[in-house]
Amino acid sequence: MLSKERIKEAETNVKSYLSEGLIKKESVNADVLRVFLRNAEESIASGEKLSSEGTSDLWVIVCSYYSMFYIANAVLRKLGYKVGEKIGHKVTADALIVYVRGKLKESLLEEYEETKNEALALAGMKADSLIESFDFEKNKRGSIQYGTDDFEKESKAKTSLQRAKTFFQEMKKFLIEIDGRTR
Repeated sequence: MLSKERIKEAETNVKSYLSEGLIKKESVNADVLRVFLRNAEESIASGEKLSSEGTSDLWVIVCSYYSMFYIANAVLRKLGYKVGEKIGHKVTADALIVYVRGKLKESLLEEYEETKNEALALAGMKADSLIESFDFEKNKRGSIQYGTDDFEKESKAKTSLQRAKTFFQEMKKFLIEIDGRTR
């Protein structure tokens, strides 16, 4: 669950990012969205292939994270925000919390309409969990890439790939929903 401190930090950071031009309002570009989606799908496919072959747990984690990164940026672009190149991973993580978290929660609520009271708590936890999984994978990718033993990498790689698949599926559904609302 995202902590109140993490949410507040993201809100503060995004205000700074906007003033510094690290994230900008920009109209939706269908070609850019297609590239982000293709990169996300390719990253998951690469992670699955590496995992099934037992080739490299490190690169399963890296591919899993990047699939999340690309689909997150597709969602942000669809909402009208372009993340710049400077500290793009941190900006993306914070922007997900500020711009996507609430909308994702509403979207998930619609899926659980029949049990609305229970769904409110569940959707909030699921939305937080999905957004938080991006932060986990961003941090894990950094630490794994620069120093973890092989036994630990294998276990973490499987978790990363599963998180990436779930994140990708939910963000893709959310993109389709956003598209339906804008028509």
